[in-house]
Amino acid sequence: SQPDAVRAAFARIDATFGRIDALVNNAGVAVFKQIGEHTFADWREVMATNLDGVFLCSQAAMPVMRRGVLAGRAAAGVDIASISGLRASTMRVAYGTSKAAVIHLTKQQAIEYGNVGIRFNAVAPGPVDTEMAKLVHTVAIRSDYHDTIPLNRYGTVDEIAECVGWLCSPAASYVNGQVLAADG
Repeated sequence: SQPDAVRAAFARIDATFGRIDALVNNAGVAVFKQIGEHTFADWREVMATNLDGVFLCSQAAMPVMRRGVLAGRAAAGVDIASISGLRASTMRVAYGTSKAAVIHLTKQQAIEYGNVGIRFNAVAPGPVDTEMAKLVHTVAIRSDYHDTIPLNRYGTVDEIAECVGWLCSPAASYVNGQVLAADG
């Protein structure tokens, strides 16, 4: 979420590797509070990481990715959204709003960068056994999720990685501007 740090990181990537074939925007934070209990600082922290970070990283990667496309290589971006960006749920006002905005940003990127041969898609995971989920999902939350997930379990990080890998691969070469809900 810090423009200068993002620019510096992508300059190092370019200097070291000279190319970016796939970009995966996967940083995320969550604050679980009712709307009235959210502070503006809570809101900005979530938006800065979940939305601003995606915008800044995508923008910084574009010149390098575009150069690769001009050299004949494929390029793709995948933004990690959330099922909370597709439907509202309690205590996720900043998180859900940020992920809904990521979904729209993904569609904008697909339109603008598709014209130069760079595909952008999003994955919207449902509950996944990540370190963040282990910290914030209580036993009651986990129980509620199991009642609403037909597969009756949390997803795994590897299952989400498979979705991302597919969207970055030649197998998805005609997929652009889509949201893949990986939610069990």
